[in-house]
Amino acid sequence: MGTDIRVATNQAPPLVGHNVVTADRALVEAITRHGSPDVVEDLAPLGAEAGSAEAREHGILANENHPQLTPYDRYGNRIDEVRFHPSWHWLMGKAVSHGLAATPWEQDSPHAHVRRAAGFMAWSHTEPGHGCPISMTYASVPALRADDAIAKEWTPLLASTTYDPGLRAPATKRGALAGMGMTEKQGGSDVRANVTEARPTSTDGEYTLHGHKWFTSAPMNDMFLVLAQAADGVTCFVVPRVLADGSRNRLDVVRLKDKLGNRSNASSELEFDGTIGQRLGDEVRGVRTIIEMVAATRLDCVLGSTSLMRRALSEASWHAAHRSAFGSLLIDKPLMQNVLADLAVETEAATALAMRLAAAVDNATDPHEAALRRIALPLAKFWVCKRTPFMVAEALECLGGNGYVEESVMPLLYREAPLNSVWEGSGNVNALDVLRALSREPEVLAAWITEVGRARGADARLDRVVDETLAMLGDSATLEVNARRLAGRMAACLQGALLVQFAPAEVADAFCASRLGTSYDGVFGALESGDLRAIVDRATPAL
Repeated sequence: MGTDIRVATNQAPPLVGHNVVTADRALVEAITRHGSPDVVEDLAPLGAEAGSAEAREHGILANENHPQLTPYDRYGNRIDEVRFHPSWHWLMGKAVSHGLAATPWEQDSPHAHVRRAAGFMAWSHTEPGHGCPISMTYASVPALRADDAIAKEWTPLLASTTYDPGLRAPATKRGALAGMGMTEKQGGSDVRANVTEARPTSTDGEYTLHGHKWFTSAPMNDMFLVLAQAADGVTCFVVPRVLADGSRNRLDVVRLKDKLGNRSNASSELEFDGTIGQRLGDEVRGVRTIIEMVAATRLDCVLGSTSLMRRALSEASWHAAHRSAFGSLLIDKPLMQNVLADLAVETEAATALAMRLAAAVDNATDPHEAALRRIALPLAKFWVCKRTPFMVAEALECLGGNGYVEESVMPLLYREAPLNSVWEGSGNVNALDVLRALSREPEVLAAWITEVGRARGADARLDRVVDETLAMLGDSATLEVNARRLAGRMAACLQGALLVQFAPAEVADAFCASRLGTSYDGVFGALESGDLRAIVDRATPAL
């Protein structure tokens, strides 16, 4: 009998049914290093759920069924509601219940932020778009602490593990979500150019806002931190979606953005015309107030990009382990091993740096940890988020034509890959922030030197690049034009130092030889030596 052409052969089975946490050896090692084995055990149920067929299906449905803006109800009343597919709500409910929103700020645990960071990375495998409102909710709490009364009012709701969607008075809700409104069409990242006006009312601390916000994600959230021009300058305000008396605040959703990716998440333009806002912190200190939220969301940009890398690597290595070509499995082909190993090294380096930053949040009262967080966040945001599109594109190619088809999920990851490099400051903004920190806060350079110095003498290539990077800092005339190169070098040195200390020898050697060596060709799959198969096997999911 001939072959039944209706039955597919030599196709990789779907990658479902594995535990996204425990199958990621680099992540488990980082959790254990910065937290404890108990944290891994605590996250195992989340990892199993994230790798389930049910979660993957919800992720697909949330992206296929985009949010829809309903400006008016059937009677003509302005309501400005955004409706989401049930799969979006399923994903959001799980994320909140697993404590991935603002829960760590209310937990009495020495590893609360490490746990949350690892959980955020793992859960983002399901679908990255819903991570945006989760991230903003997490990040809002440090900024809210500028006013004790406001923080006391909102933090318990934001830290709740109950997902309670819908526009209602905050006092009637079991949980809440937060967002931010910073950028305007004429200014973008230059928020000091904002023109939205804040006018004080007769109530102490209350203002009405008048203006336009160019890019505000998740407009169905319960509260937003917004920048506006008060009499003395740029000031931060808490803007509730629904006021205490149950009436809706005057917040008009003009339209939803038609984005390259992140399709499950609603990003909007907002108009304020008499919108009530409560001042958060002093007038003219708005940027300083909201920068705490920006710092926390930058961490999530790093975590989210690392998650995209890991999901792409898992799909690529899984495909190669099950697909045969020219007489053997792809994973046994030397050149494919080289590509997959290189992708794995990139992912391990991102994971090590991301989790190190989460540990710095847990230890924020330590001066070294605080200074390291200040400099390493923009470094990691610049470097990891910049590397992600390049890495995901290579992983997609490992699947060949199958990877270019929507059903493979790789196109979704590819569209998402550039996003975190844009959000919370583009590459230039973060590179210049590195220079700003170095010029104004001398302790941050000392923290970077201390951190990379812990690996001093372990790898000559790393030592050489650290010395070259320090030499770059001495040329003040070229610092700004070379800010990207400097940021990339400083970030890669941090990654190299972590891998040399904690990763398997073959991973650390491959990273230092390629990223810090003198013969790097700028392409994946150009590793020159080492146990490539061991690196690949370490990265390949097992059911």
